[in-house]
Amino acid sequence: MSSIADNLQKIQQEIQCCTENAKRDVASVRLIAVSKTRSLDEVKAMASLGQNCFGENTIQDAMTKIPALNTSAVEWHFIGHLQSKKAGKIPGYFQWIHSVDSIKLAHKLSAAMFNKSSNAVLNCLIQVNVSGEESKFGLMPEEVKPYLQQVLDLNLPCLKWRGLMTIGVSGDDQQTRDAFSQLRILQQSCQQDFDIDTFDQLSMGMSNDYCIAIEEGATLVRVGTAIFGERK
Repeated sequence: MSSIADNLQKIQQEIQCCTENAKRDVASVRLIAVSKTRSLDEVKAMASLGQNCFGENTIQDAMTKIPALNTSAVEWHFIGHLQSKKAGKIPGYFQWIHSVDSIKLAHKLSAAMFNKSSNAVLNCLIQVNVSGEESKFGLMPEEVKPYLQQVLDLNLPCLKWRGLMTIGVSGDDQQTRDAFSQLRILQQSCQQDFDIDTFDQLSMGMSNDYCIAIEEGATLVRVGTAIFGERK
């Protein structure tokens, strides 16, 4: 596991460097270690090094780890596409979901959280398909404000709307930068137009583009391969 420790330290140092170059406080960026398909031992090793935010893409894979790391010191983020029929698996396990993109899913998540506890809170990010690629999930940028208005009008219990998420354009740094910049502008516009102080999160950037994301305002970066190595 020494390579994981070395990789984590390297990522932390690079995040420090990126934030300094962007004239940002390093505390304004949180690293989410994407632990999808990784073993419980790998996640435990990462947690022992002080990494406390983990991201999972599927419920099935997540359930092999989260119950075994049942500690308030670890925060779990669901970052994959979630079918609404699986919304009931989120309460009690995840504190964040980065991929809300339909009214149906929002309704299901709210009901599931409320059934767990009327005081439960799920931090929600709206997934945005900034690049317009057919292979990606998420709302189109022009759909975001009408969607946010609708979920706010519904006043869904237990859901806290925190910001936006997107995925960069594979292999094209300039298009990725443009997408991240567009998402930041949209997030700031939503925060101002809807007067939501806590709508201040931007989940963007992965192993190959997290520095670009930080330069463009990311507050949550999702890094897997650069920490854990290539999947076997």
